[in-house]
Amino acid sequence: MASHNDLGFKGEAIAKAFLERNNYEILDENWVHGKAEIDLIAYLNRQIIFVEVKTRTSVAFGMPEDFVSDAKQKQMELAANEYIQLMNHQGEIRFDVISILFDKQDKYTIKHIEDAFWPS
Repeated sequence: MASHNDLGFKGEAIAKAFLERNNYEILDENWVHGKAEIDLIAYLNRQIIFVEVKTRTSVAFGMPEDFVSDAKQKQMELAANEYIQLMNHQGEIRFDVISILFDKQDKYTIKHIEDAFWPS
C-alpha cells in the first residue's frame, strides 16, 4: 500500500480516538455511497456529525484542512443525505473537519473544526 494511504489510515485512527475521548459515539467509518466516502460518522447530543479527516506531514502546500475541496463537500453532502434517509434521522447534522499534521519526529497536532462547512 502507498505510504500516503498508510498516513491517511493513521490519521483516521487518531481522529476516531480523539472523538471517542470527547464523548462522540462513532456510528460508521469509511462509509461509502456511490463515489462518495465519509471518513467518520459520529453522534453527539442528538446530532449526526459527518467528519472529513485530512492528514499531512507538511504545510508546504497549505494546511491539511485547506484540501477539503468544494467537490469533496458536495460528495459528502450526497452521501450524508443518503445516510440520513437510511437512518431516518430527524435531528440536526453538521460537517466537521479534523486536521492532523505530523512533524519529523512523528508527533502530531490535531485541529477539530466543528461546523467546518455547509455544502451548497
